Order: sequence, then structure tokens, then C-alpha cells
Amino acid sequence: MSIALAIHGGAWNVPDEDLQLHLDGISAALQLGWGLLQGGAGALATVEQTVRALEDNPVFNAGKGSHLNRLGRVELDASIMEGDHLDAGAVAAVERVRNPITLARQIMEHSPHVLLVGEGARRFAEENGVQLCRARDLLIGRARERYLRIRAGETELVEQEFATETEEHDGHMGTVGAVAIDHAGLIVAGTSTGGTLDKYPGRVGDSPLIGAGTYADSQLAAASCTGWGEGILRVVMAKSAIDRIAAGMNVEQAGQAALGDLERVSGRGGMVLIDRHANATAAFNTPRMARGIATLRDGARVGVESQMRPQRVAR
Repeated sequence: MSIALAIHGGAWNVPDEDLQLHLDGISAALQLGWGLLQGGAGALATVEQTVRALEDNPVFNAGKGSHLNRLGRVELDASIMEGDHLDAGAVAAVERVRNPITLARQIMEHSPHVLLVGEGARRFAEENGVQLCRARDLLIGRARERYLRIRAGETELVEQEFATETEEHDGHMGTVGAVAIDHAGLIVAGTSTGGTLDKYPGRVGDSPLIGAGTYADSQLAAASCTGWGEGILRVVMAKSAIDRIAAGMNVEQAGQAALGDLERVSGRGGMVLIDRHANATAAFNTPRMARGIATLRDGARVGVESQMRPQRVAR
């Protein structure tokens, strides 16, 4: 059975000055994950560890570096799903959890539930040994600066996050995710986010919702989505793409068809996709999307703009 890994660090209006930071962050995470997968690690461990690396990188809007909500607090969402038994775990609007993707996996493996939110999710983390942290450990200067600017009246920052024009872009959207297939044919998807700029307290986007931001089925494919969550939710984008694969489309066609659904609701975003034959792709309709893909056939590639470039990874 062939293996493959595809990851993303967000589909949005990435500023020119941040391109290299995003390339470096994606390259490091792809090297970590691809090394694990080639070394015999399962898809579940590979996806969790790769997403953790992206959560720990303050370049991206997940874990450390997440957006502040309207009250100046950090609320995190994440989900993970394995495709053999269609098991899934998710967490939403949780605070003080350093790596929400790990909490999502604990929920999947050690509770009868799929989704826990808020204080209940934090309590479950504490009871199951998931690392907690201080709120300020997740906060970086960029997020606080933009929060203060929005509170001072610069509400256009929210609109610019996914804008097609590249002249003005002070927003930041870096939802992260990974999909993988391992040597046993298990397909897994995981997604994590700090949400959108100036979100209302308790707002939940697509990332923790199975079928919208994350889906995996080892008989078909897996997808992890990123972008404007409200649009992705309304078209159930991850499952929509996989249903297209079930109907006979290849991964590239399925990704583009799912974007067509998103555009029906004027949505902006993207996704990474892997099918059961280890074909992998990324699709997006935003100005840029940080992403990396590694397959045995084509090697490793990374990119933020429309073209991807080869990436050397250690074996």
C-alpha cells in the first residue's frame, strides 16, 4: 500500500512579507510528518504530530498565535477522524489547551462523544492528561495588536482576511490541517484553528465539525478544509469533496467541484485531499494557500502561491 501526506497552513490573503515564514513553517511540518510516515508510523500518529507542529508555530492561526475573540480571549477548535471505523473526536471554543488536536484525539479514543466544547472540553483535557497552559502562552504580539486595532474601529481588517486584492492585507488566517494514508491503508484527517478575527465569543467554525472541515473514509478519501468557516459549513465542504470521489471524480476534480459549491455561497477557502490510492492535491480560491504534499511517486512539494516547488526531506 502506498503512502501520502498533504498539509496546509491556511488559505487566505498571505502578505508578501510573510511568504517565507509560511514556506518555512510548512516545510518543517511536512518534513516531520513525511519522516514519520516513511518510518512506519501510522496515519493517526502522523496527522496528530504534524498538526501539533503547526499549532506550535506562531506563524499560523492555531494553538500558539491564534486570533483573539471580541472579548480578547483565545478560543480554539480542532477535530480528527480516522477512516477505517469512521471514529472522530473534536473540540470547540476551548481555552488554555496548548494542542487542541491532541485533545480531539483523546476525545475520540477515550470518550463516548465526538464533540466537547468550552469548559467541558477543558475539564476533559485536565482529567486525561492533555497539556494545559496559561492563556498568555498562546498569545503573540501580532494577535493582540490586531485585536486592539479592530476595537479602535479598523473593522476592515476582518474583511481583508480573504480579500482578492493583494494591495491591502492586514488580516491573518492560518487554520492548519493534515491528511495522510499509511502503509496499512488507513486514512486520517485532522484540522485545528484559532478561528476568525474579532469572532463573537463562542463562535464555532468548520474546523471541529465532521463533514464540514474534516472527513476521512479509508474506502474513499480524506479532506481537511481551511478558510471562511461559515461558508464551508453551509456546503459541508469536506464531505462534499469525498462524495465526488465516490461518484468517480479524481482528487483534483473533486477539490475543484467542492470549491464550486463554496463559491455558490460566496465563500473563500481551500482544502487538502488524499484518496485511497495515495493521490494527493490541494485546491483553493483565495489569493494564496500555504500547503505541502508528499507522495512516493512525486516526492515532496511546498507552496503558498499557485505554483509548488520541490522540497527536500530527510529519509
